[in-house]
Amino acid sequence: MDTLANLRAFLATVRGGNFSEAARQLDTVPSVVAKRIAHLEWTLGTRLFERSSRRVALTEAGHKFHPRARTLVGDFDDIASELKRDQDAVDGHIRLRAPTSLTVLYLADILAAFQRRHERLTLEIMLLDRSANPAEEGFDISVSGRADSYEGVVDEPLCPLRQVVCAAPAYLERRAAPRHPRDLADHDCLVFNPTGHSWHFNSASGPVSIDVPARLGANDNYALYASARAGNGIAVLPTYVARRALADGGLVALLEEHPLQDVWLKALIPVRKRTLPRMELLLAWLREHLGGTPPWERPDGGG
Repeated sequence: MDTLANLRAFLATVRGGNFSEAARQLDTVPSVVAKRIAHLEWTLGTRLFERSSRRVALTEAGHKFHPRARTLVGDFDDIASELKRDQDAVDGHIRLRAPTSLTVLYLADILAAFQRRHERLTLEIMLLDRSANPAEEGFDISVSGRADSYEGVVDEPLCPLRQVVCAAPAYLERRAAPRHPRDLADHDCLVFNPTGHSWHFNSASGPVSIDVPARLGANDNYALYASARAGNGIAVLPTYVARRALADGGLVALLEEHPLQDVWLKALIPVRKRTLPRMELLLAWLREHLGGTPPWERPDGGG
């Protein structure tokens, strides 16, 4: 998790007095602020706040850390401002790997705007949905919604990537909707091959993993989407693919009392390339356009 984001969460919490107010300042949700504070405390090996039901208060260690954190963030912002004035001078080549459907719907426009802003940078974009170690396969950066991590590669979280279990009304007219994840064993399921046949849920009693039968297996979410819309079975789809069909009734969300386990979209960057100016610029651009609430979760759908 980004140390700078953790420091900003700490400073916002000091200003606001609680996680809710800090989340409002940072345009995120209280649970994210709480996780960032917890990660910062784990990194430092000490508690920075005493928590109560309504407020948080600095511990002695928190009081000592506060001015240093403020200085660190201030120094970073000063340096970033100086670099921003010179950013048009950055040149070089970036080889990027990204998921197919996400790129077609959103990343392509975000990357096009980035290249328009930085005319001296060249991009090479490869659309791949399988897991790939960017350091081994020659990529400067890999954008992925997979949990995979690799030695010598830095994981940089970008935004939450919500998924939904869904099916078309036509399918549900033929088959009773599942009430529990275990019911999926008796359904026609449409499976995203790169993540396999196991679907992972949360429940009141803890995590639940179900191996589902595949009527269709595909390595592209749009193939699954088309099959689900046609009434062929139940699919797990990212909301950036399914949101319009869910809104117009073409697909129906299922098992909402058993949400899928959290997935994050992240950037994977080889350690030796992480501090290159062109990579700093691209990572900052991706965070600016994807961070907080991603465009497909916004009321206008990112349009």
